[in-house]
Amino acid sequence: MLAKVTSSAVFGLDGYLVDVEVDIAQGLPMFSIVGLPDLAVKESKDRVRSAMKNTGLIFPIKKITVNLAPADVKKEGSAFDLPMAVGILIAEGGLDAKLVEDSILVGELSLDGRVRPVRGALPMALAAKKAGRRRVILPRVNAREAAIVDGLSVYGVDTLPQVIELLEGKASIEPTVSPSEALRGFVGDADDFSEVKGQEHAKRALEVAAAGGHNVLLVGPPGSGKTMLARALATVLPRMSLDEALESTKIHSVMGLLSSDTPLLSSRPFQAPHHTISDAGLIGGGQVPKPGEVSLAHHGVLFLDELPEFRRNVLEVLRQPLEQGRVTIARSSASVTYPAQFMLVAAMNPCPCGYFTDRTHQCACTPPQIQRYRSRVSGPLLDRIDIHLEVPAVPFKDLAVDHPREPSTAVRDRVARARQRQQDRYHSDGVFCNAQLRPRLLKRYCEIEDDSRRLIEQAMTRLGLSARAYHRILKVARTIADLDGQDRVASVHIAEAIQYRSLDRRVSH
Repeated sequence: MLAKVTSSAVFGLDGYLVDVEVDIAQGLPMFSIVGLPDLAVKESKDRVRSAMKNTGLIFPIKKITVNLAPADVKKEGSAFDLPMAVGILIAEGGLDAKLVEDSILVGELSLDGRVRPVRGALPMALAAKKAGRRRVILPRVNAREAAIVDGLSVYGVDTLPQVIELLEGKASIEPTVSPSEALRGFVGDADDFSEVKGQEHAKRALEVAAAGGHNVLLVGPPGSGKTMLARALATVLPRMSLDEALESTKIHSVMGLLSSDTPLLSSRPFQAPHHTISDAGLIGGGQVPKPGEVSLAHHGVLFLDELPEFRRNVLEVLRQPLEQGRVTIARSSASVTYPAQFMLVAAMNPCPCGYFTDRTHQCACTPPQIQRYRSRVSGPLLDRIDIHLEVPAVPFKDLAVDHPREPSTAVRDRVARARQRQQDRYHSDGVFCNAQLRPRLLKRYCEIEDDSRRLIEQAMTRLGLSARAYHRILKVARTIADLDGQDRVASVHIAEAIQYRSLDRRVSH
């Protein structure tokens, strides 16, 4: 007898439906799975057999063939265990096929019949809704995540017998409802701007960076607060919209990084990989392509501490996501594209010992050592960073004085207003923040007066700014003007933007 149960799988970040077709025939006992299964799928036959026997269900001693359709797409993971078991029961006549007609079943089975969690519940639920299905049955741990999708009845289950009772209407299981607080917006426990003592110049620069979506390089001695500033930046970015939250949550769901208590990411991601990370770990990849740190930071912040310590090839792969906002991973079998629209915040010491610009410590590095240290970061990568910021050591008087400081909420309100001005201005140009402006748009939206032009010319001549700094200064000045609520870029905005190219100035000297 033939039975069909619908399940779901994930390719890239998108879910798609998979028909689990089960055929049971007379013949030598065997259990075969076809449809391009990977090793985890092939092992399902042993898990399904043991789970059914250990929960008192009859496993047929016959020739069992399971086909996973579409058969030309490679199937991965253990999420097909549950639909296989239900399909076998239907094919043997133990269940009515009509009970699963409008349902999607997903779940891994343990040997004692418990239903274990799977990855990618959110994209699977989105695929179910798109296909017009009304019910999703999946592990209880994944239920709150899938329930974020409106228009679906999501049932979280714990065991295989419970699934059968649910299908037959014997179990009183209520559909899972996603908590309303998951959609309220910003939550999180990152460092608040009010907790950062001193560094007023740095906090102002990070406000500008957040308002325009600019990448930032923090240069300062050890202990100056670079990491704390980077973490605080995530708290002043605008609240994520529901669409942004869903996009970021899908990536974390596919990687299995969501907990049952966090069905939806409502705070901006903050990823801080160690400098020993590989290029595949940072950008994504592997034999079976998976998202990397740049995609996990989508709509958030990617923080690279000790930037020169990262391997050169690892840093160079950052060019594509910084330029295009996405990552394409090509393999012989398929090509997958992951979103990677993030703000890069990098931090480095001014020299190998870290004290080249510190007034309280003596630097022990020679000029050639300093030059070699800085040259580990390539020019093309620096070219994609708009703001170069010096972060000096915090003096004791700033650490000792405990006076009220501006919280992140106040800064975030100003940033949100500046971002809204940019969205209104660029709504027909395909960009949403100043950092994405190309030369053609810069010419249109960043017109400057003669006094501003002379100011930039003097800065490039007297301070030795590099040619690539010109467009960066214009972009940052445009953002400063937006923070001030001004339609035109004035010389005062240009003057402040010039301060944020300190690395160009130091390297030229």
